[in-house]
Amino acid sequence: MVQRKSSRPLLRTRLVAALTVAGLIATTGTALADTSADRAVVQEALDQITVNGALGVQARVTDGVQRFTARSGKAELGSNRPVPENGRFRVGSITKTFVSTVLLQIAGEGKLDLDAPVVRYLPGRIDGRITVRQVLQHTSGLYNYTSALPLDPDEFEQIRYKHWAPEQLLKIATDKPLDFDPGTRWSYSNTNYVVAGLLVEKLTGKPYGKAVEQRILKPLHLDGTEVPGDNVEIRGPHAHGYVTVAGKPNDVTRINPSVAWAAGEIISTTRDLDTFVVALASGKLLKPAQQRELSKTTTVSPEYGLGLQVQTLPCGSKVWGHGGGIPGYSSQLLTTPDTKKRLELSATSAPTGGDPNPALLKLLDEVFC
Repeated sequence: MVQRKSSRPLLRTRLVAALTVAGLIATTGTALADTSADRAVVQEALDQITVNGALGVQARVTDGVQRFTARSGKAELGSNRPVPENGRFRVGSITKTFVSTVLLQIAGEGKLDLDAPVVRYLPGRIDGRITVRQVLQHTSGLYNYTSALPLDPDEFEQIRYKHWAPEQLLKIATDKPLDFDPGTRWSYSNTNYVVAGLLVEKLTGKPYGKAVEQRILKPLHLDGTEVPGDNVEIRGPHAHGYVTVAGKPNDVTRINPSVAWAAGEIISTTRDLDTFVVALASGKLLKPAQQRELSKTTTVSPEYGLGLQVQTLPCGSKVWGHGGGIPGYSSQLLTTPDTKKRLELSATSAPTGGDPNPALLKLLDEVFC
């Protein structure tokens, strides 16, 4: 996730720091002819990631010529079971792209004005100057509620199974002053997507998860994707994620993800994420006017559209997507705008390890450059 230092990401684990689009611009290399990714190099990069910071990793690669999956490491400590090739995982903040898509669909139906103040639809809930666009683009100034939660590994056990209502999460933020005047800066705040989820519910009359299901999951047949609510389980094949507590590994695969709600609770697979990003980038989910808004950046927000990160790599390739992190899991969803080159990845955190960043950058360079 692209963030200012003053804004902590949603439930960030150590590995998530490497899985940021901001890290992409640290890659080196020159522009080359469009060639297929070398599977051996991809596998070598995944193996290096599991040596340095991950217990297991799975990836799905599309480069315009070929499509393949690759994996490395183990699915669980104390077992030699490999990471499932299309296992389910917590996608973290990739959830934001789903939620933003639903709101853009609603805007395309004439029921939402992106430049209207949020209070037109949610009276009295937040500062009256904040617009819907500023919420989706992280320029609202709303305090990031996760900064006030006990999310360090040694503390997280206190709230691991707690149910959180979105109103509770929003109140944590609105009890604090704005970080800056709306529209004057960019700073990643999970509170923005709590507001976005509440907007979806107000405008559709349904739980936001049901709206995501009816508008995206069912039409695209994303059968491996769900909005879990209070369900602590990851159903179906999956790898386990860990954090280190008092020097020992603690399995945090089972958590109540309501603490992340519309900012990061979705569970999915690399196959489903690939189907979703192709549909989104190719204009199958949005009308043309809203499709243009999706990737529109500003001088205040030069690398983030509406629920979508937008970057240009040193080799000249532009990529769209989002990263995500929640205890034990880190993820990436990336595509070129023409969808010819794509990468979906999930890594499960290991209790010990080195820096996986160089291996990840090697992987990104091989797939996109």
